[in-house]
Amino acid sequence: MVVMLTSAGLRGDAARCRELGIRAYLPKPVRRKDLLEAIEVVVGGALNQAGDAPLVTVHLLRERRARLRILVAEDNHINQVLAKRLLEKRGHNVVVAGNGHEAIEALEKQSFDAILMDVQMPVMGGLDAATLIREHEKATGAHVPIIALTANAMVGDRERCLRAGMDDYLTKPLQAKELFVMIERVLRSVGQPYTEPVEQPEATPERK
Repeated sequence: MVVMLTSAGLRGDAARCRELGIRAYLPKPVRRKDLLEAIEVVVGGALNQAGDAPLVTVHLLRERRARLRILVAEDNHINQVLAKRLLEKRGHNVVVAGNGHEAIEALEKQSFDAILMDVQMPVMGGLDAATLIREHEKATGAHVPIIALTANAMVGDRERCLRAGMDDYLTKPLQAKELFVMIERVLRSVGQPYTEPVEQPEATPERK
């Protein structure tokens, strides 16, 4: 695997890199964070991705940082749709779970950058699910940020959520500005870089 560093990018360089089998192409002076992330993407692609992997560039790294994988654990269908729409409109990838048990099952199948966890759900509520997630993380050393969601904010609710291992707390109905400020806050609190993506325009139907 080859990572190319160049001080003078020219038109057609990307195509030439693909022809030569170069996996990443970064301009100099290269930032340490960009170089390490490019190596991570290249190695991960070589191990996990079938077919032709994309050329890793600074632009691709910026897009990758902006798009998060977010798990929404919520039993109310309307709230599921709202959360999913708000997050996907910003370019994030969303998986929905109907209760805490489904959320834990989803975590066993893939990793997430953050979890929005409703406190009151059937089968398993958010507090119990968060407690189990934190118990599992003791063995792995991982920490996925969990933001509690509740419709009935009462005195002491935030403290109960924090004791269960959640990182912070939001009341419903969700407001876009508060949601994204909170996501940025909890990601930065665990040392994860986050650049707010540009809001995606609404799709317009084609005229026939």
